[in-house]
Amino acid sequence: MNRTVFNNALSTISQGVVIAGANQRILYCNQSFADITGYTEDEIVGRNCRFLQGPDSDPETVKAIHEAIANGKPFAGEILNYRKSGMPFWNDLAITPVRDSQSRLSHYVGITRDISEGKKASKKLVELEANYRFLFDHVQAGVVLHGASTEILYANATAAELLGITREMMYGAVDTDPRWGFIREDGSRMPLDEYPVNRAISTASLIKSMVLGLHRLNDQKLTWLLCNAYPVKDERGKLDRVVVSFTDVTELKQTELALHQSEERLRLVLRGANDAAWDWDITNQKGYYSPRWWGMLGYEPGERSPEFLLWLHLMHPRDRKPVNQALESAMKGDASAFELEFRLKHKNGHWVPVLCRGFILRNATGNPIRISGTNMDLTERKRVEKQIHKIAFYDSLTGLPNRQMLGEIMQRGLDLRTRSGQNGAILVLDIDDFKTLNDTRGHDVGDQLLILVAKRLRNCVRRSDTIARLGGDEFVVLLEWLGSEMSETELLAGSMASKMLKAMSHPFKLGSTVYRCSLSIGIAPFNDDTRGFASIMRQADMAMYQAKAAGRNIVRFFDQGMQEAAEERLTAEEDLRVAMQARQILLYAQPQVDHEGSTTGAEILLRWAHPVRGLVLPGAFIPTAEATGLIVPLGDWVLNSACRRLVHWLRDPYLSKLTLSVNVSVRQFSDVSFVPTVLRALKETGADASKLRLEITESLLAQNIEEVITKMKELIVHGITFSLDDFGTGYSSLSYLQRMPLSELKIDRCFVRDVLTNPQDASIARIIVSLAANMGLRVIAEGVETHGQFEFLNDLGCKSYQGYLFSKAIPLAEFEDITASQK
Repeated sequence: MNRTVFNNALSTISQGVVIAGANQRILYCNQSFADITGYTEDEIVGRNCRFLQGPDSDPETVKAIHEAIANGKPFAGEILNYRKSGMPFWNDLAITPVRDSQSRLSHYVGITRDISEGKKASKKLVELEANYRFLFDHVQAGVVLHGASTEILYANATAAELLGITREMMYGAVDTDPRWGFIREDGSRMPLDEYPVNRAISTASLIKSMVLGLHRLNDQKLTWLLCNAYPVKDERGKLDRVVVSFTDVTELKQTELALHQSEERLRLVLRGANDAAWDWDITNQKGYYSPRWWGMLGYEPGERSPEFLLWLHLMHPRDRKPVNQALESAMKGDASAFELEFRLKHKNGHWVPVLCRGFILRNATGNPIRISGTNMDLTERKRVEKQIHKIAFYDSLTGLPNRQMLGEIMQRGLDLRTRSGQNGAILVLDIDDFKTLNDTRGHDVGDQLLILVAKRLRNCVRRSDTIARLGGDEFVVLLEWLGSEMSETELLAGSMASKMLKAMSHPFKLGSTVYRCSLSIGIAPFNDDTRGFASIMRQADMAMYQAKAAGRNIVRFFDQGMQEAAEERLTAEEDLRVAMQARQILLYAQPQVDHEGSTTGAEILLRWAHPVRGLVLPGAFIPTAEATGLIVPLGDWVLNSACRRLVHWLRDPYLSKLTLSVNVSVRQFSDVSFVPTVLRALKETGADASKLRLEITESLLAQNIEEVITKMKELIVHGITFSLDDFGTGYSSLSYLQRMPLSELKIDRCFVRDVLTNPQDASIARIIVSLAANMGLRVIAEGVETHGQFEFLNDLGCKSYQGYLFSKAIPLAEFEDITASQK
C-alpha cells in the first residue's frame, strides 16, 4: 500500500491515530487526531508524545504510560489531556509498540478517542440518580425495590408510612414474612403467588393497577392500596429487580362502598391511582370529586357544585387550550389513559400545580362513557425542582447567578449579538485584600462584605445587565447593548466600571467596624469575533490581574499583548516541564574558598541545556518555575541530588570535609511539606546533615517570621545549617537576625561590585562583616571578581569568598574532579 492510500485510509477514521518513533517523537498523525487536539499536523509532528499532558493529568496514569513505553508494552486507559486552546478533554488512549523483524522496537502506534461527553454524561447520570433518590423519598406514593428472590432492597418513607412499619424493619424481608398478610378485594387472604412482586417475577411482565388490602402493622387499620409491579432485567435478559409502587386508595374504596357505585367505577377510580380522585360519568353528565380533591383546592366537600367539568372551569386560562386539545385527541382515538400537567385555582386565589392521570372507559363501539382518575398536588415537587434549580444556577450567599448560569446567559447574549449588531463586555471584579479581611476578622465578616458588595453592584448596573459571583471574592458583570462601534462599547464599559469603583469607595459597616475596600476590574469587550464564554472570561481575567499588578483599585482593558504574554508564559512553562522530564536541567557548582584560596565548599547552581537555545542561565527560567509552582519539585530534586553527592564525597578524604550549599526559594520553603522533604532526603541518602547548608533569601522574612523560625529550628536539630543570602538588600532587621538560627551571612554581589568606588557600598560591607563578627556568624562575600575587591574585604576581616576571581560555576562532576586532584 503506497503512502497516499495509507493516509487517505487513516483520514476516514474517526479516532485519532498517531505514530511515534522509538524516541517518542511524533512521525505522523491523521486529521482526526488534529481535530481532537486542536493542533495542525505541522504543529504535532516532531513533538514529544507527552505534549498533551497538563497540570491535572493523573500522575499515576502518566507513570503507567511511561512504564509501559519504557518496557515496550502496550497501554490502554483513560487520561485527562489538553487541547491547544488549553481546554481539557478526556482521552481514551491505546498505545501499541511495534517491533521490526529483529524484534527491536521500531515505533509506537497510538489510537485516541475523545470521551469527554461520555464522562459528562456519566457525571450527569450520578447527579440524576441522586435527584431521583431524593424525589423517591419525598413523593406521596410508596416505592419498594425487591431483589430477584423477593427480598426488599429499598423502600421510601411513604411506603413505610403506608405499611405502618419502619424502613429498617422492611429491609431484607421476603414474601413469606408473616407481617404482610395481604387480602384480596373480597376480603379473603391473598395467596403468596398473587402478591404483586411474585406475579411480576413469575410472569416477567408488568403488573398494573392491582388492588390489595392489609392491616397496618402499627395500628391494625385496614388500608387499601393500588399497586403496580415492574420487573427489571439485566443486560442478559435475566430478571434482576422488581419495583413495586403503590398509593393509598382507602378513601376511594370507602367512597365506592358508601355510594354503591358500579364495579366499573371502582376499577377505573382505583386505576387512576393517587390521592385526589375524580370521576366523570359522560353519559349522565355527572361528576364526582373526592374529599381530598376538594381539600387540595381549599374547599370543603360540597362547598361548590360538583359539575361535570368543574376542574376545567378552575383551570389556568393558559392551560385550557392545550388540555382541551389533549383530551379531545385521547377521547377521539383509542387511548385508554392520559396524563397531563396543569394549574387549578385554589380557593384563596393562588394556582396549584397538578398532575392529572385519567383512564377512559369505552362502550362496545369504542365511544367513551366514563373517565376516572386522580389529581396529584405537585406543589412540593415543584418547590423541590425550583430549589434544585436555584442550587445549580445561583450563588447561595448573595443570590446572584453562578458561573453555569452566567455561561448560559452569556451564550444567549452572543447569539443575540449576531442578530442585533450590538456589542457587549465582560467585567471581572476582584475585591482587593479580601483574604486579609477573612484571615483577621473571620469568614462570617467576609461573607457579610460579599453580600454588601453584591448589593452595591446591583445598584450600579442596568436592569438588562447581569451580575454573577463565581466564588470567593470574584464577581462578573455582563454588560449588553453597548453600541455597534467598539469605541462606544469601551467608553460605556469603562464608565460603568468607574461607577463601580466610586460605589466601593464609600465605607462599609461590618458589625461595629467601618471597613473600606476597593476593586480591581478587568474588562473584555466582545463582538462578532468572540469565540465563546470561556475565551472572553480568560481575557477579562487577564485584564483583572493586570489591574492587580498595576496597584489595584483601577480598571484595565484586555489587549492582544496580554494574550500573547500569557501564551508565552504557557509555552515557557511547558518547555520547563519537558526540560525537567528530559533531564535537561544540569547541576553546576561554584567553589567557596577561604582567605588563603583553599576550597571549603561549593554552592549548587543550575543550568538548562536547552536543545535550541543552548546553555540557559537560571535567571531566565527560575522566575517561570517560581510563578508556576514548578520550583517545588525542581527544588526537591536539587536537594535530593545534593544529598547524594555528599554521600559520594565521603569516599574522598578532601571532598568529605567540604560543605554543599543549596538555594531554597520562598515558595519551596513555604510549602507545608518542606521540612519532611528535607529530612526524608537525608534519611534516604544517608547524607551528613552538618555538611548541608540551606541558603535562604531576605524575601523569606516578609512571610510569617514565626513559621520561618520554627521550620529552621526543626532542621537545625538534625545538624543542618542556614545561610542568609543577598543580605542587606531587603527585609533584614537586627531583631530578625537575633532570633533566626543562622550560621552564615552572605554579602550580596551588588555591594561587592562597587566596594572600591562607592563609599556607601564599602560602608555596608564593613558593617556586615562587623555585625557578623559580633553575632558569631560566618560571613562570605559573593561576586568577588578582582584582587582589589578581595584585598579590601580581607582587610575588613572577611574570611570566605565566592566569585570569578577564584572560579566560575562549573559542572558539578568537573568541580569534584578538580577539587579532589588538589588534595
